[in-house]
Amino acid sequence: MSEPMAYLITWRTYGTWLRGDARGSVDRAHQAYDSPLIEPQPAWERFTIGAHLHEAPFRISAVMVPAIERAIVDTSMRRGWSLEAANVRSNHVHVVVSAHVTPERVLTAFKANATQALRAMNLIPPERTRLWVRHGSTRYLWTEENRAAAIDYVVNRQGSPLRNRDR
Repeated sequence: MSEPMAYLITWRTYGTWLRGDARGSVDRAHQAYDSPLIEPQPAWERFTIGAHLHEAPFRISAVMVPAIERAIVDTSMRRGWSLEAANVRSNHVHVVVSAHVTPERVLTAFKANATQALRAMNLIPPERTRLWVRHGSTRYLWTEENRAAAIDYVVNRQGSPLRNRDR
């Protein structure tokens, strides 16, 4: 098989999961498949705006969820990608999608269009420049079992839907 069946793409919001976080994190030296995570660094939890972060951490509120979801659906439809699952959380987004382009192109398009949708609806202030982390996770799903497990993870294993909270 020369192309994966789909991709599991995850990206985080800016400043909400920093390097050395107790939940585990990666950097350029720890990003290869099956490589160990960076050890938790409690001292790094004291990152502050200005000293380490350019802006305050960005969190997705319940009112932002429909705009982000619509941007993902619209982007997929316009580009001929098959969107199989999506879940927008307060500090990250998961998507399972089949596309005949690299997952990096898919990730870039989703982030850009989600940002554009949030700006168009005035859900973020105009001076806000950083919503997302620099990259994200792009996992290749080669088998039907991988694809089904990723869809189950995105749809059923993320807790209660964000859009039902904070209202």
